[in-house]
Amino acid sequence: YGFGLPTHTWPVAAATGSSIGDKALVVAAKTIAASAIDLYTDPALLQRGEKLKGLPKVELTALLADPAPQEGKPVFLEGTVRKACEKKGCWMELGTDKGPGVRVTFKDYGFFVFFDLVGVTAKVEGSVKVAELAPERAKHYEAEGAKVPKGKDGKYREGQLVAVGLEMRR
Repeated sequence: YGFGLPTHTWPVAAATGSSIGDKALVVAAKTIAASAIDLYTDPALLQRGEKLKGLPKVELTALLADPAPQEGKPVFLEGTVRKACEKKGCWMELGTDKGPGVRVTFKDYGFFVFFDLVGVTAKVEGSVKVAELAPERAKHYEAEGAKVPKGKDGKYREGQLVAVGLEMRR
């Protein structure tokens, strides 16, 4: 629709019959229908992104101890959700009760998670990344309750998993 036009007006309504609008409507309808089917068949299962493919498993404790050997590799990781982004659901942290965890982000912001997943077991597939965080970003994560480790040089660094798919069961 035209820039600056109010959304509930006749020009906007008249423009909605375009082919791209029709295609978007079909995709949205399929997504909603598939979600309803999943909800009825297994309401406790939450899936996001691609279906899990059976990538090589990496133990959470090994990734927490030293993520560098796995950097750039596609892996399967299973762990307990310790924290999730409270604003958009754009990350979650898998870890133990002590020390920093592995931050799970979602490739290209392709999907998000609920805020209330603490304590849920997550099965995630994606690529490992060792990230150096800007102090502002680290403080943002810490303000939401995350634990962000510092290297010996005082810079914030953490192991991350850029997820392409995940499964969780409530």
